[in-house]
Amino acid sequence: MNYIREHDSGVYWCEWREGAASSSSIQLTVTGGSVILQSPVLPVMEGDDVTLSCHTKTAPSNLPAAFYKDGSLIRTEPAGHMTLHHVTSSDEGLYRCSISAHGESPSSSISVSEKSATSSQFLPYGLLFLSCAIVVVLLLVLLVIHHFYSKSKGNQENSEESVTYSDVKISQDRRRTNTPNKESPPEPEVIYSSLR
Repeated sequence: MNYIREHDSGVYWCEWREGAASSSSIQLTVTGGSVILQSPVLPVMEGDDVTLSCHTKTAPSNLPAAFYKDGSLIRTEPAGHMTLHHVTSSDEGLYRCSISAHGESPSSSISVSEKSATSSQFLPYGLLFLSCAIVVVLLLVLLVIHHFYSKSKGNQENSEESVTYSDVKISQDRRRTNTPNKESPPEPEVIYSSLR
């Protein structure tokens, strides 16, 4: 644009590859004066850095500029650029700039949006919870496996060591026979036997 007029005020951005990607937007306000404040158009997110640039239509863009918020001087920057680091809601307001011997820019509003409670905020807690859940499940699985292994091994050991003892007394039936002089056989001893 060679000749800028007030009706050229608006939001500008660049697109390439048929809308596949675009640059950040800027709000350009054209007034009768020669000083322009370049600021973000959309609300900025809490915690982001915001850079304000003060330019003239005719002079080089790196002239010293004074920056104001809600009518109060913030500071003067030698190169005409001021960065607000980690913005919060207290940074919201009307900003303007002035360049000595060139004049003042119109005011431009900056609004700060609170970061929504996204999964990124809860990511450390989510990972911690997930890690604990996995550890608990693994411990339970190991306990169940150990229980069944111990039980089956115990059954094998018990079956090998399990011996039943019994007293068995063998005796002969003593019937009287007609032979009076025969001596009767001695009483047998007790025999122990293991059963499986």
